[in-house]
Amino acid sequence: MIRPSIPRGTRDFPPSILRKRQYILDTIRRVFECYGFQPLETPSMENMDTLTGKYGDEGDKLLFRILDNGDILDKAKQARDPAELALLISGKALRYDLTIPFARFVAMNQQDLAFPFRRYQIQPVWRADRPQKGRYREFYQCDADIIGSDSLLCEIELLLLAGKVFRELGLTDSALRINHRKLLSGLAYLIGRPEMLAEITTAIDKMDKISWAGVSQELLTKGLDEKALAIVGNFLSINGSNAEKLDKLKALFPENNDGQEGIAALTRILDNPFTGFTGYLRIDLSLARGLHYYTGTILEAGAPGGMQIGSLGGGGRYDNLTGLFGLPGISGVGFSFGVDRIFDVMEELKLFPVAAAQSTRVLFLHLGEEMAARAFSLLQEIRDKGIASEIYPSKARMDKQIKYADKRGIPYVAIIGEAELQSGKIGIKNLQTGTQETISQADLAQFPF
Repeated sequence: MIRPSIPRGTRDFPPSILRKRQYILDTIRRVFECYGFQPLETPSMENMDTLTGKYGDEGDKLLFRILDNGDILDKAKQARDPAELALLISGKALRYDLTIPFARFVAMNQQDLAFPFRRYQIQPVWRADRPQKGRYREFYQCDADIIGSDSLLCEIELLLLAGKVFRELGLTDSALRINHRKLLSGLAYLIGRPEMLAEITTAIDKMDKISWAGVSQELLTKGLDEKALAIVGNFLSINGSNAEKLDKLKALFPENNDGQEGIAALTRILDNPFTGFTGYLRIDLSLARGLHYYTGTILEAGAPGGMQIGSLGGGGRYDNLTGLFGLPGISGVGFSFGVDRIFDVMEELKLFPVAAAQSTRVLFLHLGEEMAARAFSLLQEIRDKGIASEIYPSKARMDKQIKYADKRGIPYVAIIGEAELQSGKIGIKNLQTGTQETISQADLAQFPF
């Protein structure tokens, strides 16, 4: 006998959980559509050369490779080193995120798209990461991207979109954080190590996990000296209001083109008169977003109330990502929501409405063939009105059927016994309040289930 199990980092979703997840997805999809984004889907797997080299060395290690069919052993014998072995026996991988497949899609379909192109995508992604709370190997991303424009109005649109999603889900305390990769590249120039930008951003991106002590130790092992480390520490310790941080950054980068460009972009976004970002958008200089394709603004949404679960979403500006696929000069910006973490936070804070976990609104009891035939007829009438309903499939004790409805979370049962069949009436019992009333069968479709 096989002991049933699932791979680590994956989950089954029973109906009670899946309905709540669907509530999140429907909310996000509704906001995406409201902001003019168009739906898109791409394959679960991509060619290996599409994915590798786009996420940095650490990201490449987390790709789930798919073994090619055929004689793998003969191919393996031709390999001269582990890297070549991987390429010989595995030419495809499960997608790591939705952004790189999107860039590949744009490059392949450029003639059919109207730029700027606004797309949203809601699909699972896979990462061979170490499973822990809030981090899974298979999880959903919900991306919105605008590609084909370098206007900062696109960033503002995505920030407004993210704020609306979190408000509609009840996550009103989710603070949005913003930074700019030009500030980080300016920092690398400031310490005289521009070639170490990737290593510096990778280390800074771990700040919330390993603190400054861990980040500084990692940078020392990467080759930074104590003087350079002090400059990085000074940069990360800049505090105060958004305006105060910008003033201190101007003093830090008086003649640094990258630094000045980052400051100017953040200033324009924060000063936009139509957004009202003052309350929930703050500059966070430790925000680095480890993915190396980001080149401009970087964004992230934290969990409310300081919950230690990681970010609920994030994104940023990427220039020329499509150039990797033969379409240079196209700038884009995107934001991605982490459905799984949003679910965990909403569940912990009890933010799901009762209706989010319900499907069927009314269960018709089966009290005999003749009564069930009449109930089945009425069932179709209220289904035509859009009321989710069902009938118990076979005759059973009334208390057993009611217990079934209660366990399912069905709020109402409809009762047609012999008396109701003769009188043209139907009994409606509210299982949440315990009250029961009798109405005409002709009025059933108008009952406020």
